[in-house]
Amino acid sequence: MAAASDPLPMHLRPAAPALPSVPRPPWRVLVLLAGAVLLAHLALLALAPLAGGPHPSPLAGKFITRTIVIAPPAPEPAAAPQPPAAAKPPAPRPPRPRPAARAPAPVAPSPAPTESPAPDRTAPAAAEAPAEPGTAETTPGAAAGDAAGTGSAPAGAAGSGAAAGQAEAPAPMQIPGSVQLAFAVTGQIGAAPMQGVFGKLTWQQDGQRYDAQLSLNFLFKTIRSQHSNGVIGPGGIEPARFSDTRRSEVAAHFMREQGQVVFSNNAPSVPLLPGAQDRLSVILQLGALMAGDPARYPPGAAFAIQTVGPRDADLWIFKVDDDEHLTLPAGDFNARKLTRNPRKPYDDKVELWIAPELGYLPVRIKQTQANGDFADFQLRDAQAPRP
Repeated sequence: MAAASDPLPMHLRPAAPALPSVPRPPWRVLVLLAGAVLLAHLALLALAPLAGGPHPSPLAGKFITRTIVIAPPAPEPAAAPQPPAAAKPPAPRPPRPRPAARAPAPVAPSPAPTESPAPDRTAPAAAEAPAEPGTAETTPGAAAGDAAGTGSAPAGAAGSGAAAGQAEAPAPMQIPGSVQLAFAVTGQIGAAPMQGVFGKLTWQQDGQRYDAQLSLNFLFKTIRSQHSNGVIGPGGIEPARFSDTRRSEVAAHFMREQGQVVFSNNAPSVPLLPGAQDRLSVILQLGALMAGDPARYPPGAAFAIQTVGPRDADLWIFKVDDDEHLTLPAGDFNARKLTRNPRKPYDDKVELWIAPELGYLPVRIKQTQANGDFADFQLRDAQAPRP
C-alpha cells in the first residue's frame, strides 16, 4: 500500500510532449533594435519643446508685456540770465572848489502890495460861492450827490467847499424845544385862491427822540399832512421815517444800518448820506444850525442837504439871503431868509424865514410849484404843545 502512493520511477514515467523550437534572433539584431529605440527616445526628447506651439500655456495669457520707451534725458533748461549786478557807484570825487558867490545886484525896493481883507473864515467854505441854480452843481456836495443820483450833502448838513475826504468838525447846533406853531395860510391852486385854510406845525423832542407834524386844514378836515420822526444824535436831527398823506399815505424809511432810503411805493432805493433830512425835518435842522452859530452863516452862505421826499431824494441847496422885517398875524419879526431855488424843471421853490427871537423857528414858509401854484404859511400863534 505504501508503494502505491510513491511516484513512479523516472524510467517508468511517460515522456513529456516536445515543444517546438523557436529560433533566437542573432545578437546583432538585438543591438540594432536597442539602438533604434534609443534614437527614437532621443528624437522625442529633442522635439518635446515644440509640442506646446499650437496650444500655448494657460499662464501665457495672464502676463501683459508693456514696452517702456525710455526717452533720452531732456536737455537742462538754460539758466535764466542773471540780472547784471548793480554797478557800484563810483567813488565820490572830492568836491571842486566853487567860485565865490557874487553879491546880488542891488534892487530898488518895491512898494509893499496892498493886503486884501482876509475872507471871513467863520462861515463855511460854501458861503464863498453863492448857491445859485446852474452853479450849485459845481460845489463838492452837489457833484457827489449828482454822481450818486440822489443829491447828497456833507456831514453836518451845512454846505462845504472842502475837498472830498477831509473831515470837518461838526457844526454847532441848538435843537429847539418842543413847541406848537399855528399858521394862517393863503395861496393859489389853479384859478381858485385858497380860503379858510390854516396850518399847524407840532414839534416835540425829549433830547433823544423827536416827532414833528405839519398839517394843512380846512374847517375840521385835514387836507394834507406831513409826519417825521426819529432821533437826535451828534449830527442833529436824524429822521427814521417820513410820510406824506393826502388821500393816501406814502412814506420813506431811513435804513441807516444799510445806508439806504427805502420808499413804500416800491420806487428804487437811494443811498443815505450823512446829514440827510426829509422835507419837514430840514426846516428844523436849518434853524438848529443857525441857532448854534449865527455868525457862521452870513448872507451868501449856502446849505447843501440831501432832502428825502415820499418818493425820491434830491439835493436841496438853501442860500442865506439878507434879513427881512416881517409883519405877520403873530406880530413883527426880524427874520433871516433862506431860499431853495429850483434846479430841475419841476422842482419847487421853497422860501423859509426863521426868527432869532423865536429860537430860529420858522415864522413864514412859502412853497411855489413850477405851474405857479403856491401856499404861504404865516405865523399866527406860538405856544407850548399840548401834553
